[in-house]
Amino acid sequence: MKNFNFLLLTICLSIVVEAQNLGNLTGVIKNDKNEGVDAIEVVIKELDKSTFSEKNGYFTFENVPFGHYTLTVSSMEYEVQQIPFEMKETSQALSSIQLVRDYSTVSTVELFGERYKRADKLDVLTRLPLDPNEQIQSISILSHKLIEEQGALTLSDVTRNVAGVYTFATYGNTKESMSMRGFRGVPLLKNGVRVNSDFRGTGMIIDPAGVDNIQVLKGVSAISQGLGGDLGSAGGVINVVTKTPKFYKGGEVSLRTGSWGLFRPTFDFYGPLNEKKNTAFRINGAYERADSYRDKVDRERFYINPSFKWRLDDKTTIIAELDYLDDTRTPDQGTVNLGDYSTNNIYDLPHSQFLGFESDRSTTENTTYALRINRELTDKLSIRGAYFRSDLNTYYENAYSSQMSQTENFNLREREYESGKRDDKNSVIQFDFVGKDIATGKIKHTFQVGMDYKTTKYDTGYASAGVIDTIDVFQPINNVLPSDVSLSEYSHSGATIKSFGIMFQDKITFTDWFDMFVGLRYSSSETSESYSRGTPVAGVVRSDAWNPLIGFNLKPVENVRFFASYVNSEDPRTAGRRDINGNELGNERWDQFETGIKSSWLDERLRFNATYYYVQNKNINMTAFDESGNDLGYYLKGGEDVRQGVELEVIGRVLDNLELIAGYSFLDAKYKEHTYYYYNSAPLNTPKHTANFWTRYTFNRDFLNGLSLGAGIYYLGERPSNVYAKEYTHTGVVPGAKPFDLKSYTTVNLQASYKFNKHFDVSVFANNIFDAEGYNAYRTVYINPIDPVNYSISGRYRF
Repeated sequence: MKNFNFLLLTICLSIVVEAQNLGNLTGVIKNDKNEGVDAIEVVIKELDKSTFSEKNGYFTFENVPFGHYTLTVSSMEYEVQQIPFEMKETSQALSSIQLVRDYSTVSTVELFGERYKRADKLDVLTRLPLDPNEQIQSISILSHKLIEEQGALTLSDVTRNVAGVYTFATYGNTKESMSMRGFRGVPLLKNGVRVNSDFRGTGMIIDPAGVDNIQVLKGVSAISQGLGGDLGSAGGVINVVTKTPKFYKGGEVSLRTGSWGLFRPTFDFYGPLNEKKNTAFRINGAYERADSYRDKVDRERFYINPSFKWRLDDKTTIIAELDYLDDTRTPDQGTVNLGDYSTNNIYDLPHSQFLGFESDRSTTENTTYALRINRELTDKLSIRGAYFRSDLNTYYENAYSSQMSQTENFNLREREYESGKRDDKNSVIQFDFVGKDIATGKIKHTFQVGMDYKTTKYDTGYASAGVIDTIDVFQPINNVLPSDVSLSEYSHSGATIKSFGIMFQDKITFTDWFDMFVGLRYSSSETSESYSRGTPVAGVVRSDAWNPLIGFNLKPVENVRFFASYVNSEDPRTAGRRDINGNELGNERWDQFETGIKSSWLDERLRFNATYYYVQNKNINMTAFDESGNDLGYYLKGGEDVRQGVELEVIGRVLDNLELIAGYSFLDAKYKEHTYYYYNSAPLNTPKHTANFWTRYTFNRDFLNGLSLGAGIYYLGERPSNVYAKEYTHTGVVPGAKPFDLKSYTTVNLQASYKFNKHFDVSVFANNIFDAEGYNAYRTVYINPIDPVNYSISGRYRF
């Protein structure tokens, strides 16, 4: 307690002392006609402060501590300028800053975001005011610029640019479930809040029109995200961040059309709402309609994303956002495997054949809300609060085909008809007190003290009509639903989950070359109002845990950091599970060690990272089954598994007009001493090798000026289609039989763009140009082929 009081007293004294060494900085920005220019962003990088020039070109920074800094001036139309200065007076004016028009189209927006700014809402994910390279975990940022240049339309299109991130399953192309480091279904967030709370991580749908950036935090994230209640929690988390207002006028409209009837218009408008430029808006949206390479399959989507920003004063900002998506599409089970559990004989089902009925449909309606407030107390202390909410409603009604029992005629399939729905409400409240570079003697602290409160309330319903008919995949398939089909009453399951967390993180800077990180979080979780298949489940399940974080950064030179960290997490879902004697088995636990190198080059235009990780899962609780696969109502200690691997990443620009992304991941995921799985067997859908490469060259001279050419390669290695189990563990698992491997595949994409002027450009995209064959499969329930070769063209007008 004495040490804590001393630290508090030291912080208070440092605030008083530093208040006496502050000044106001002013300046003016002019163009080549010596006119004042508004809406130019000005950043003091060392203080993480930014502002925009006013109508006459003037800008002001208040309460700047005395010292040496670099002022960065940037705009889409002008070259980036970095101006060193020394703050040494209480009122200080800089010389006039002359802008130089940028004719090479190069800006501060990189593939990973803006060079001199932290990615928007990254602090929602990490809770600390640090750049990705300063963190002690592997974090990748993918910007809207990358999404635009690659013509990405799905989450997997974007995240394949991160080493080791791959699609776990699409569940009939109705959503996207992602995996990292051998963990299936990692949590997917939008602006920091869960969208689908299904613990299996079954995924979600996004529209890229509203995406500002996508943040990928790999590994255990208990210190900032709380207890890991998903199967994929230890693999990492993906946060989709939507666009927010700008205090200068601008926007764009675009139209994209292509293979299979793709028709996709988009819009994006933003700007200030008043002359004072303390309020601003943004609204963007999209409509999309397309058929498929497979007959009877199509999709349609509407998306809109309005937001509002209010600067109450130079220290207080409020941002309100709404994000709405309505997606309807045909579920496509894909194809079938014409072999047993151990034989890969996936049938190349003709595109004219469809396993379902033409009336099959899957709909997703998702609305997310966000309200954030940031208040600077001093130049080094701030508080922030945030409320995020997501309302998800899904509904499906479709056929489902499965292999007929007691037959080896794999071409014959029983076709059932079923329906399901989900009402899923999630919310997060966050409060943080943040300090940056607070000095206690010769030591500096960048810290965060915070809390969060999360709620989930979901209800699922399932109904079935049973077996409708039998189909032969070698023969024409009837796609008209019989008129006499009727569904059963819906059987409902659901629960209410509440969790609370308090945490503390501190980056302790001892010298310019050594930082130490410490953190501790307490989390509690409570599950109540549970019901399963219409029957109430007795008892309220509570769980709590303490999760530490410890690590360090070693910086031998300015742009290179060696890092290492240890963190653990636990699964609250397992808290109430009991063995045959009624004894609690305890929480499942993950322990993670991670180390590597993070570096930036060429004035922060290029980043290279290398990471080694080791994750051990202990106390795995497994459902007990009898020989017939019936649930016995209790659990067994399952044992443990281990994931370890290496990830290499390069992203950025090697030249002003040459962009590059390259990544490679090696994954060694194995079950160890285990009740159900064979020793050293791998979890389903875990590839040992993944790799990605993409480059884009922009011509800026002579008659080719404005032309850009890009090419990308993606490789996904072999992976087991199911688990190698000693006993029954899941529907479709054959005890004692080794599952077949899904074959590796490599796709190649090409892009070409031509910028006629600063307003108008045209892009052409050719995907999977060599028509590679590959599959995204969930066991053998869904075997979805990757899209064959396809083309599209997009025109964009900016203003």
